[in-house]
Amino acid sequence: MSVERDIRQKIYHAEILTPKQNTADLEGDLEKFAQKFNQVMDAGFTACITDNPMGHLSFQATDIIPELGLKVRPDQLSIHLNTFHAKADLHGILDGIAGLGVRDVLVVSGDGNERLPKLQPAAIGLSCNSVTAVELIGYIHKTYPGVFSLGVAFNPYEPQDHEVDKLRRKIEAGAAFICTQPVLGRDDRVLALKAFGLPVVVECWMSKKLHLLSECVGYTIPEDTPYDPMANLKELQAVYPDYGMYLAMLGYKTQFPLLKGNWS
Repeated sequence: MSVERDIRQKIYHAEILTPKQNTADLEGDLEKFAQKFNQVMDAGFTACITDNPMGHLSFQATDIIPELGLKVRPDQLSIHLNTFHAKADLHGILDGIAGLGVRDVLVVSGDGNERLPKLQPAAIGLSCNSVTAVELIGYIHKTYPGVFSLGVAFNPYEPQDHEVDKLRRKIEAGAAFICTQPVLGRDDRVLALKAFGLPVVVECWMSKKLHLLSECVGYTIPEDTPYDPMANLKELQAVYPDYGMYLAMLGYKTQFPLLKGNWS
């Protein structure tokens, strides 16, 4: 693991969603995006920009960051990329990321809908049934050699034999860092990721609506379940002192100001 890539560890990775393409207030949403982006840059954290989260057609970071004239610090920016893109669009996004000078790309299979075309194996010279994160990582490294440092997802709630085997295949394909699904407190499956020798970023769910994680964790969480995101974040920092923290659904007005000095 290189010193250069150690920057992912022990740092906040703040999630920022780009505006949906069907938004009723594009100008207002773009302004909010810019404010959040600048907050993260100024704080020295890593901004993590999603790619059509939950299958919602959204604007690409590579389009709106230049359009808004935002100042990019490449080592503080990580852009997500999923498999729901036609080949030409995929290359357009990758070219845009490279043009921003950004190396870190989190590759995920992603969620689709009828408006999001699934990347076809034949389009990238493969004969498999479908393109997963494994195939996409291999393709990116082949077509953009040495340009990107690619991360992958790990789900501690899936059957571990299958999930760990999948993670190994992602690493063999060229994954350079790991980002987990949301974690609540200590989890031995997450601690075991240290054995892979790659930087790990643990996702902390920053919304008080814990029940929204029911599908992710595989069991029903009642809507009235009490949950303190900041308390969970502090616990995660104590349990995983060498891991980075991915802040999903972060409240930029209420929670972001509390992060300064929260982790030394």
